[in-house]
Amino acid sequence: MSIPLCRLLEHLHRLAPPELAEPWDNTGLLLGDSNREAGSVLVCLDVTLAVLHEAIVHHCQAVISHHPPIFKPLARIDLSEPSGKILQTAIVHGIALIACHTNLDSAAGGVSDALAHALGLTGCQPLQAIAGHAGAGLGRIGQYSAPVASEEFLRRVMAATANPALPIAGEMPETIKTVALCGGSGSELAPLAQKLGADVYLSGEIKHSTARWAWESAFCIIDGGHWGTERLAIDLLADWLGGLGIAVHRAETEKSPFNLVHHPAHATPITRRTM
Repeated sequence: MSIPLCRLLEHLHRLAPPELAEPWDNTGLLLGDSNREAGSVLVCLDVTLAVLHEAIVHHCQAVISHHPPIFKPLARIDLSEPSGKILQTAIVHGIALIACHTNLDSAAGGVSDALAHALGLTGCQPLQAIAGHAGAGLGRIGQYSAPVASEEFLRRVMAATANPALPIAGEMPETIKTVALCGGSGSELAPLAQKLGADVYLSGEIKHSTARWAWESAFCIIDGGHWGTERLAIDLLADWLGGLGIAVHRAETEKSPFNLVHHPAHATPITRRTM
């Protein structure tokens, strides 16, 4: 079975309305013909050459990513640069590129909700709600029915973000009941998380100044990494597309762009974080 890309886009936009996207973002169909039929698609966090080669193997007509492969206006397309090679490969093989970015972050049931669910939180509400869209907004704050010991909470965070270690700013409480989080880069929401009564705040790309503020404010912040806090977007997108009757493939070559390097004295080989 195949469907027009415009129908696929309509389905995505019902779940993650474009108006939820941040003003600086670039979402929707970024490359391709909306009238073209698609019977096989691949979902990923980032469009890379390796991901496109997966799409080619699966005979996909579209790649749906969380992060947009075209973000800023293009003044030129240099085919010797990675971005140029990616666009060239997609065009040559007739692969449409679709992004579902900050609208997926803010959507009810979106990225932050998926992360909250993975941590076992209940009663979640947006940290920064969007008027007119019930349950939508940046970040989430939720609770445990009973306080969770810090060791158990960290175990859950490591499992959800696929992190063997976590940078933590501020002193970790002995028990945690209320948790605030934001998938991706959410350093700026830390003060709001504290104001709303969270015991800890989990996000990615926490700024140095925010980490210093956490210590001075006696508030605990955990940096789960951009990849780690958004990796669930792949399964989320795949599940959302599952009812359209088309073949949906999850990217298998995607890994965190960072390697975890151990101290040479420990004689431990470099490991790469995986999904």
